[in-house]
Amino acid sequence: MSRRLVNITLDNLSDLPPACRNCVYWELDPVAGQRACDAGDTALEKEAWLSDTLLEWGSCGLLVYLDGVSAGYVLYAPAAYVPRSVAFPTSPVSPDAALLMTARLMPEFRGQGLGRMLLQGVAREIVRRGVRAIEAFGRVGGQDPDASDAADLSCLLPADYLLAVGFKTIRPHPRTPRLRLDVKTTVTWKEDVEYALDRLLASMQTPVLSR
Repeated sequence: MSRRLVNITLDNLSDLPPACRNCVYWELDPVAGQRACDAGDTALEKEAWLSDTLLEWGSCGLLVYLDGVSAGYVLYAPAAYVPRSVAFPTSPVSPDAALLMTARLMPEFRGQGLGRMLLQGVAREIVRRGVRAIEAFGRVGGQDPDASDAADLSCLLPADYLLAVGFKTIRPHPRTPRLRLDVKTTVTWKEDVEYALDRLLASMQTPVLSR
């Protein structure tokens, strides 16, 4: 089987799952995001965000292909490039950390080491930038379809998975704690991140989808 890891660019953005391709949950603040949804401009807004982030910061996402088929992806960036990050009660993200926005492996491709491939790439990119940690806003508890924030919380990674793979809670909250995986040294941090996020992606029982 042929495996290939590439940076997410405007040319391959369409290879993200449709729900994720048209999602601007992280890329816009809540008001602008709702406005884009109402206008049907989410795809254009996502392209604009990706273009700006690539130009100003560099690679902010990776796609993995198996035999030419898109099998999974991950998005990450400093909080300054992620407007939604300031909307959480546990914000702000620490200035020395990159925010793990979202990650997903398609169900049919799990258990084949593709999560490790994705995070090896993330580790290389982040270490090269001198970033000291990864932080994430976790989701606590199951999805309640009647909850007012159900759609929003579906865009967050489960906090219990993050904790299980080495993240530590640095700002507790009953629904959206902020968690952190510290950089101890370049080498050990890279190994920790590869192991932690590979386990995170591989252990998901339901897809991580953006709305």
